[in-house]
Amino acid sequence: MAEIFDPSTHPHRRYNPLTNEHVIVSPHRNKRPWLGQVEPPQNGKLPQYDPACYLCPGNTRAGGKKTEVYEHTYIFENDYAAVLPPPMPEAPVNPHHLLTTEPIGGDCDVLIFHPRHDLTIPRLLIEDIERIIEEWIKIYVRRGSEEGIKHVQIFENKGAMMGCSNPHPHGQIWSFTNVPTLPAHEMANLIDYSNSVHPPSDAPRGPHGKPCLLCEYAHTEVNISGADRVVVKNDHWVAVVPWWAYWPFEILLLPYRRHIPSILHLTPEEKTSFADILSNITKRYDNLFSCSFAYSMGIHQRPIPLSSPEETDEDDVAHLHLHFSPPLLRSATVKKFMAGIELMAESQRDITPEQAAQRLRECSEIHYMDAAKE
Repeated sequence: MAEIFDPSTHPHRRYNPLTNEHVIVSPHRNKRPWLGQVEPPQNGKLPQYDPACYLCPGNTRAGGKKTEVYEHTYIFENDYAAVLPPPMPEAPVNPHHLLTTEPIGGDCDVLIFHPRHDLTIPRLLIEDIERIIEEWIKIYVRRGSEEGIKHVQIFENKGAMMGCSNPHPHGQIWSFTNVPTLPAHEMANLIDYSNSVHPPSDAPRGPHGKPCLLCEYAHTEVNISGADRVVVKNDHWVAVVPWWAYWPFEILLLPYRRHIPSILHLTPEEKTSFADILSNITKRYDNLFSCSFAYSMGIHQRPIPLSSPEETDEDDVAHLHLHFSPPLLRSATVKKFMAGIELMAESQRDITPEQAAQRLRECSEIHYMDAAKE
């Protein structure tokens, strides 16, 4: 008699409709011993002000410019930008059709979240997080309205493990004269789904009543699948460890009650609940291993805002969502590596998304550093 398939035990593949890729899930491997690399503990105890930090108020940055004495958020152009403002030089003649060069331009901005050197998002007040959201909206509109800019990417690298060079709480905004690879792939798959025929559903729909892949997915996770992958939800947002998650405790955060193309479309109530759920999930992250939990976070949405009401809304098939990609796997010092099979064949994970979501659900909503004071 054939063995009955158990997704919590048996290896299997899961499909990611956003990227048109698969991930191998191998839950039985989670029991293997670890004799590999161990990371240094993430530093959770920092001073409120560091005279050597170039992001603290009033200090001089590495390039010689001075950071203003700010009271809330502060934004400036990156002193070491990865791309430079247009116009760009013309592309050189390609020596071969396999060896092409495409000039790219844009801008890189740094957004400091708070003047306190020691307060990351999970330890900020809700009103402080709301200020960050407002700055995201302003820079998305400002950079996205500049001539030649086709995509504005908002992101945060938290923790040295994710390549963050300064622990002062901050994120970045890079704007480009092209749409980068990952958002372009997502957009193409969102468009394909919107133009395809699907079974009737009670999920919210996109522009012109067309189906939206992420509206459908959020509706399924909240109302149909048993919420096994839901970490937390509030009146407007849901955070899930997605069905196709690659990183051990990956989170997909998205609005689930209506189709929202970008952060510019959020109502005041949706902004407040956005701040609330950002606080909630990042607290759970820190509480998981009692450390300042490292991750990379990025906002995917409409590449740039509409410049006028008359402009086509074709790209509004985009549905606002955030990716959290954290590397930690077993503890505060053991992370997942992208190596071997991932680089040469296909993405692979050990702990199932359902197991990861359960562990995050079980974490307290009170930050472990605040709980220790009580």
